[in-house]
Amino acid sequence: MNPVRAALDEAAAALDALRASDAMLARIDAAGTLLADTFAAGGRVYSCGNGGSMCDAMHFAEELTGRYRDNRPGYAATAIADPGHLTCVGNDYGYEQVFARYVQAHGRAGDVLLAITTSGTSKNIVAAAKVARERGVKVIGLTGRDGTPIVELSDIAIVTPGGRYADRVQELHIKVIHILIELVERRLAPENYA
Repeated sequence: MNPVRAALDEAAAALDALRASDAMLARIDAAGTLLADTFAAGGRVYSCGNGGSMCDAMHFAEELTGRYRDNRPGYAATAIADPGHLTCVGNDYGYEQVFARYVQAHGRAGDVLLAITTSGTSKNIVAAAKVARERGVKVIGLTGRDGTPIVELSDIAIVTPGGRYADRVQELHIKVIHILIELVERRLAPENYA
């Protein structure tokens, strides 16, 4: 089989599996509501991930502070991605604490953490979710596997059925992220969708 077509067929099958999951669609909708409510109440949203998931965390935050489709006010979103912070905490406390220390320093009750881990087991993401829960910060887990530590720690766990490898999971994650942003805008900037 042509590897290009095979890759696209596999990606399409993963997307179809997500589209067929009423439970996951409901969780995505609930997460969008939680994010919109958080911004409306003056709260902040933090995001974190490793590797490609870090890129997704940054993409999520910049679409919220900047512009997604049309002009509207910026929303208080930050990716935990500052190299100074990451290298300082990594050096002093270990890489497992790089996100948790940030949440400990900045997170307040009423805020939200978007914790992205394709495996659901990344120690530094799990540590951040634990600190978030201790501080009254809601956790939206975005992962590719059910029954994992991040699912257990999440107020809303979105599990994308991506298959054997992280790349398909990440492809669905960016779709979910874009939908979450759209849901926030539809609530807070409805004129953009009139």
